[in-house]
Amino acid sequence: MFNLESLGRIILSIGGLLILIGLVVTLMGRFTGLGRLPGDIFIQRDNFTFYFPLATTIIISIVLTLLLNFFRRF
Repeated sequence: MFNLESLGRIILSIGGLLILIGLVVTLMGRFTGLGRLPGDIFIQRDNFTFYFPLATTIIISIVLTLLLNFFRRF
């Protein structure tokens, strides 16, 4: 069972991780071409805009999978 102190630490850790991920994604969007790759779907009509970053999502998924597998071994 968790007591309130350990639960608070877990929530703070998750929050810090989310902030870190948000900063990394923001910086990656500014300095790289992520979000504008050839496989990303962008449709713009008169009153309608649809954007689905398919290639960007696949690349981020591969990178995160490799990182998590690397850290999981230690």
